[in-house]
Amino acid sequence: MEYAVEDLRNNENDIFILSKGHGAAALYVVLEKIGAIKPALIANYGKPEGLLGGHPERFKSKEIMASTGSLGHGLPIAAGVALGRKIQGKPGRIYCLLGDGECQEGTVWESANIAANQKLENLVAIIDWNGSARQLMPLEDLNARWAAFGWNVVMGKGHGLANLANAFNKIADLDVLRPTVLILETVKGKGSALIEGHGAWHHKMPNQSEYRQIMKDLGNE
Repeated sequence: MEYAVEDLRNNENDIFILSKGHGAAALYVVLEKIGAIKPALIANYGKPEGLLGGHPERFKSKEIMASTGSLGHGLPIAAGVALGRKIQGKPGRIYCLLGDGECQEGTVWESANIAANQKLENLVAIIDWNGSARQLMPLEDLNARWAAFGWNVVMGKGHGLANLANAFNKIADLDVLRPTVLILETVKGKGSALIEGHGAWHHKMPNQSEYRQIMKDLGNE
């Protein structure tokens, strides 16, 4: 992404919108890593006196581009921003991260249809394809579905910087008159055998013993 840390809301920056708002903790860590928010905000994450909560809220921090959490709203926002940029002739790509379960929402497909028809080549959707949707909707073919809506589709692996770089590098070689979706296969809880996959750990919090085991598995004893 091309952006200025000191002015993330500049209307010529690339923009990232976290549609799967329950992944906000990862967003906060990245924002702190690039120097956009102070470490003290991370230290108070989720606390009554803290500014950062379980879902991103744009009015609490100017570095957060959209308030999300109720699933299916991030892509409509991203498509609107991308269309506005195109009308104004302004540069910058709009990136939006969704979950595969979130792709059951009707607003996702309404936005996908609009984006394809408006030829929003500046819009990139990223799907965290961890198999959540298959638990209730086993007839899942995200590749064919997005292609049917007129999007460029790139499949890839979602773990490891090399895999991610490989997927994103493919965007430059695609049709420039259509939006693009990166469908990246992931595993929930990757890296710790204790929590990998689905089930109770979708919501569960670890006790002290489990926390120590998870940190050991991740090489952070």
